[in-house]
Amino acid sequence: MMLTIRVYTPADLPRLIEITLSTFQPVSIDANIEKIFGPVGGNDWKARKARAIEEDCEINPSGVFLAEAEGTVAGYITTVLDRRTLIGRIPNLAVDPGFQGQGIGHELITHALRYFRENGMAMAKIETLAQNERGQRLYPKMGFTEVARQVHYVMPLEPPG
Repeated sequence: MMLTIRVYTPADLPRLIEITLSTFQPVSIDANIEKIFGPVGGNDWKARKARAIEEDCEINPSGVFLAEAEGTVAGYITTVLDRRTLIGRIPNLAVDPGFQGQGIGHELITHALRYFRENGMAMAKIETLAQNERGQRLYPKMGFTEVARQVHYVMPLEPPG
């Protein structure tokens, strides 16, 4: 399979959202919240996750990388450069289900790590949920070390009044 990594353009956003919505439900905090409490503020988990991807693309568009295979965008990775702490973050990584298991996630992370090094970052950070078995296998293989586990709590708020 011929794979090309390129930088995001605004025309790519609908495809990134499509990939996101087809991959994140089993590994999304927002989907977990919805399972317990239902939609929040009239928005389902898909709307919230799509908005998170839009924000990633707005914050650092030159650090959003797409993997193209067989003439289509097969996956993407988003990055954030923190020039004060020198920690590069990977907020989102997703590969279309039809392309998973072919090393695309590995290639996207490799590209992001190169981008971090070229931009003077001293460390790279990525997070995942315990239910994301793929991530928990891939990230250590890529050289990441688990440093902590975090528990997320949520509670509904009553309207003021």
